[in-house]
Amino acid sequence: MQRAIYRILDTNLDRAREGLRIIEEWCRLGLNNSQLAEECKNMRQELAEWHTAQLRQARDTPGDVGTELTHPKEENRDDIEHLLRANLCRTQEALRVIEEYSKLYKPQLGIAAKQMRYQIYTLESNLLTNHRLQQLQNASLYLVTSPSEQILAVVDAALQAGLTLVQYREKTADDTLRLTQAQQLCQLCHQYGALFLVNDRVDLALAVDADGVHLGQQDLPIALAREILGPQKIIGRSTTNPEEMAKAIAEGADYLGVGPVYETPTKPNKTAAGFDYLRYAAANSPIPWFAIGGIDLNNLNEVLLNGAQRVAVVRAIMQAEQPGMITRQFLSELGRQQRLLDLGTHLI
Repeated sequence: MQRAIYRILDTNLDRAREGLRIIEEWCRLGLNNSQLAEECKNMRQELAEWHTAQLRQARDTPGDVGTELTHPKEENRDDIEHLLRANLCRTQEALRVIEEYSKLYKPQLGIAAKQMRYQIYTLESNLLTNHRLQQLQNASLYLVTSPSEQILAVVDAALQAGLTLVQYREKTADDTLRLTQAQQLCQLCHQYGALFLVNDRVDLALAVDADGVHLGQQDLPIALAREILGPQKIIGRSTTNPEEMAKAIAEGADYLGVGPVYETPTKPNKTAAGFDYLRYAAANSPIPWFAIGGIDLNNLNEVLLNGAQRVAVVRAIMQAEQPGMITRQFLSELGRQQRLLDLGTHLI
């Protein structure tokens, strides 16, 4: 019996350390986050100290009946978030096994494993939040959908062209249709590794496990939306002036909509905020922001010259005959502008 316990501990110490190493590599090389990478490394090293020669000597890989066991879900990972979740769960489960069986070996190891398991829960929250925020930071083009019989085909074409951020906006349909479309769009976006947000409806975002929600000025307070969705989700807020911007930032918004830049039928009762507000946002916003409102390829350069680096569009893609081609043109122009900015910063 003692040898069996040693084998169980040896196997799960290996499993926990391997899972941590996979997570550590993403923190280090995917996120460039030295703090999270160091946290993973420290936990790995602590487990290594408990992984004694006595436990290793009990190993019997040829005689382990579990080496041939597998499951189809282990064969593939849909995206980086799926990969991270799988290895976080793997590590948590291994630590739980260590915690229990150590009570028959060295209770101090069990105590250490329990503390580490709770540390992993916190790491999971921080890691997934960090991953989404990094994706948000990197996104230059934001598609906000409008009602369309071809909504899935349009979004799919845009995603194929390189789009990485989509918001589902539907103001008039019944909830049955909204739920179905949101589920389909969420799945589609995640297949491409893109972020999927829901406009206004926190309950709908929660129901489909969206990456977050976009709130207007008359919607729920940001704090309440975050309490409902959890700390890992993205929350954006529409703003039309510096006062609304300051309030949204103080309340903890992850990003801002800034506009409408031009008058648009999407916001029929909103006066255009114009370029002054864009320039103000460029000089004062510490968080990502997207210029929005009547932006298309004909006026994009004017918007960029007034300080925007990210734009959100509706009709320019949703009503395009070739949404994929239009998306590529947007991304190409936004990428060119970013390269010019990077060059200017380097020269300075």
